[in-house]
Order: sequence, then C-alpha cells, then structure tokens
Amino acid sequence: MELNFDFFNNWVQAKLGIKLTAYKQRQMQRRIGNIMRTTGAKTLEEYAHVLETDAQARKAFIEHLTINVTEFYRNRDLFDVFEKQLLTTIIPKFPNPKIWSAACSEGAEPYTLAMILEKHHLQGAKIIATDIDDDILAKAHQGCYRKDQLKNIAPADLNKYFTAVAGDRYQVTSGLKKQIVFKKQDLLKNLYEKNCQVIVCRNVTIYFKPEVRDEVYQKFSDSLVTGGILFTGATETINFPEQFNLRKLDSFIYQKI
Repeated sequence: MELNFDFFNNWVQAKLGIKLTAYKQRQMQRRIGNIMRTTGAKTLEEYAHVLETDAQARKAFIEHLTINVTEFYRNRDLFDVFEKQLLTTIIPKFPNPKIWSAACSEGAEPYTLAMILEKHHLQGAKIIATDIDDDILAKAHQGCYRKDQLKNIAPADLNKYFTAVAGDRYQVTSGLKKQIVFKKQDLLKNLYEKNCQVIVCRNVTIYFKPEVRDEVYQKFSDSLVTGGILFTGATETINFPEQFNLRKLDSFIYQKI
C-alpha cells in the first residue's frame, strides 16, 4: 500500500506543530504505519481525519512518536561517571549550577539528577526539565513510577526518596519535586535554555537525521556556558565535537570550550 507521507508530514506540522521531516525517514514512517493501523485507517488521509476528530487517537499518536522509554539511572555506570564529573568539574567552578534535562520524558532523568544533588547537599542547584508532550510532562510532575523503573536505585535511596502506593507503584517525595521546574519545549522549534552549566539529553538525537542532530548539538553548545558539560546517551557519541565548540571529557560527556 502506497502511503502519502508528504501530505501527512505537512498536515502534522500544520495541525500538531511536529516536524516529522527532522526524524530518520524509514524509522518514522514505520512507526506511523504501526500506530495508524490500530485505528483502522487505510490511508494517511483517513488517519489525519481520525487525528483531527478523535482526541484520544491524537494523544496516542503523539505519545507513540515521542518514544517515552524511561527509568532511573538509565545506564547506571554512565551516571556514576557523570556524578564524578559533576563533583570534580562543575561544582568547584559553579557551586549552584543550572541543569537542563532536555526531552525528559516521564521524569525519571530529572528526578535522578535531583537525588544526586540531594546526596551531595547541593540544594542551590536548579533543574529545568522539558519535553514536547503535555501528557508526559503531567506524568513527570506527578512522579509516580512502576517498580521496574526503579531497579537501578539502591534500597536505602528507594526508602528515602519514594513512598510505596497502591498497585506496586512508588511516589517520589515532595522534597525531590521542589528541586525541578517542568516546562513544555520542542527541541526542533522552540528557544533553548540559556546559561546552563549542565545539559542532560540522552537517547533522543539518535532518532534525528544527521543534519538535524548536528543542529541540536550546536544549539546545546550555545546554551552552555564555557566549562559547562553535555551528557548524552549510551549510543550517542559525538564525532568531531570540536565543530560544536565541545571536547570529549569522559564517556558520553562533553565540555564547552
């Protein structure tokens, strides 16, 4: 079946404000085809009509595209390296850093950052957490998680920062919540945070086309102060970071130069 992706890309950008052409084409088209078939639509024109008239289908479409896989301390070994660099590279120079968790999904990442700050008594730091999806941001602000999402958290920290609630779920403490400001933001069209000492954006740019990915990295670099660091995902090595005024500091950690 031939699908009119040019029409659909234009429709989604005009109606939903999402720039599908920035993402890797085959991967995105496969995801769209999968979610479209769940509605019974046979063409992208039919699917566009479904999205325009059915709020639940529209919500499911946006959530499906934004790929919200999340857990605390994802790739724990890399977070250990990040924590070391935070304490040795950032805190001596910037005692109260501004930290931006970009594309934060359901909030596991910024709450992980909040636990690290709390552990080292760095309450003066500021965490900004952003995502494109209003519903996902609402879940992040609520801060309630399945037990499997907490598998990398030490038992003592689980008891300290979470309360068990019904249905085998855990609620983050109000103390952690107070450290984070959640905001809606689209990396492909909105203004970036400024004067950041730390940016954490993990497992996001792998979905972008190379030219879009490089534009995002340049904007991250522009958002960092000199000496600030960018922490990327475990499959997001930046080749030739110097082109973005960055240098490799450690595994998946880059410093603004």
